Amino acid sequence: MPSVLVYVPSDPRRDPVRRELSPGETLSFGRGTPGHLVDLQLDNPTVPRLAGEILAVDDHWRLSNFSHDRTYVVENPEGAGEYLRIPPLRASCPVPFEFSRVVLSTRGPTASFQVYASQHLYLETSDVEPPDLDGATTISAFSLDQDATYFLILVALCEPRLRDESSTAVPTSRQVAERLSTLPNRKISLRAVNFHIDYLAEQKLRVKQPFEEERLDGKRAAVVDVALRFGLIREEHLPLLPTRRPRTPDA
Repeated sequence: MPSVLVYVPSDPRRDPVRRELSPGETLSFGRGTPGHLVDLQLDNPTVPRLAGEILAVDDHWRLSNFSHDRTYVVENPEGAGEYLRIPPLRASCPVPFEFSRVVLSTRGPTASFQVYASQHLYLETSDVEPPDLDGATTISAFSLDQDATYFLILVALCEPRLRDESSTAVPTSRQVAERLSTLPNRKISLRAVNFHIDYLAEQKLRVKQPFEEERLDGKRAAVVDVALRFGLIREEHLPLLPTRRPRTPDA
């Protein structure tokens, strides 16, 4: 099986492009010229003739940026706005995402393509922890109870970014209360939402920066940043929320 698949979806100007790479193989991309062809041609006059190169490795891939003056972005479409910047002339930068979108800065339509890496490998617990270890048990850095009300509120705060609505601001306390208002056997008031956000910031996630009492915007954003950065809230937690109500068209 190939370790890396490079894919460009179809558009009105071209059919879809698919390139499979085995470990050790490379793929060059850019605008190309008649005298210097590239493996993946991106038809945009602002894309460098030889923009970069992908190298397939056993369980990931590496990206080289051949441009002297522009940065490329590698997005993780499944990672709540997670991305990497590949600066000019960066060579063989490892990309940790299983599914990625490489975006080049252009004028007009965006030049981009998708990269699918092979499934990541994970160790069994028995491979890294000997059965008989002396000493105190390791303490959890973030102890969260998924049955607690504060966890539901944290999921609701993280929901827009988990659903790849990266341009959407962190929900307000009132929006969170409304989002959870249809949960059976739970009545979560606006005051309760604010209390649990304080509890998350001060006790559970230990957000360190000070916040003004009258402004919760920064505190909510900081709580979301910590929860998503350390993978405490993930897409698998979204079913804990009520089913989203369908949007009604404006009258």
